[in-house]
Amino acid sequence: MFSSKEKPRWIYRFDNFKRAFILLREAVYTMQEREVTQLEKEGIIQRFEYTWELTWKVLKDYLEYKGVVLETITPAATIKAAIASNLIKNGEVWMDALDSRNKMSHTYDFKKFEQITLQIQKDYYPELESMYLEMLKFEAEDDNK
Repeated sequence: MFSSKEKPRWIYRFDNFKRAFILLREAVYTMQEREVTQLEKEGIIQRFEYTWELTWKVLKDYLEYKGVVLETITPAATIKAAIASNLIKNGEVWMDALDSRNKMSHTYDFKKFEQITLQIQKDYYPELESMYLEMLKFEAEDDNK
């Protein structure tokens, strides 16, 4: 399918995801260490938003690489297909993360910012970390081919 030198598309996208995820992890660790300012919370939301965009696209690319045909190319359809393929677990948390990401694109309500920054730390980050670790394994397997 690919020449020995050509990497699958999902690995290129995953390289970008890794950089974004590490920045989000830094923000989550900062939240665990101390109280963050309103400006920092806005930065955490921003890091979550771009990490989220890369997350669903990595999942989409990986599913396509594995032969899964998506009827529609949307975050929700991709998440559902990833759940059905046992690529990710805790579907309710993933769908909630998608909902939060969509809300943050259209609101500037500080109470919602506060709530979602806490959800990022408590619920979404652990799921993203699990996906990150799983994709690292898949990347290593692909490198060994």
